[in-house]
Amino acid sequence: MEEILIIGIGGAIGAVLRFIISGMLQSSFSAFPAGTLGVNVTGSFFLGFIMYAAEFGGVFGEKMRVFLTIGILGAFTTMSTFSYESFKLFENGYTLLFLINVFATVLLTLLAVYSGRALAIAIWR
Repeated sequence: MEEILIIGIGGAIGAVLRFIISGMLQSSFSAFPAGTLGVNVTGSFFLGFIMYAAEFGGVFGEKMRVFLTIGILGAFTTMSTFSYESFKLFENGYTLLFLINVFATVLLTLLAVYSGRALAIAIWR
């Protein structure tokens, strides 16, 4: 029960952060879902950093890791929103924006996980 509470509190925090940060990023764009891309890249970086910091540095205990990764980042990143927004771009005839969004999201989030990993290893290895 304690773990569920920890995840729920983290999820509430992550959802609010996603709303605020994606809204700030999106305010400068109209058609392209920059807010979703931004939170997915940011969330991927922090997920990579936290997981590898826990593995190599022993920095986070199990409860803190669950709170941060499943709770906060689980609600913060928005892959379901990414999928829906990408489909809508394609459906509405924005094929080039669709392709840019899909490839940018996949590439940048993978690079963000790698960067988080590299930072954690550089600090704790």
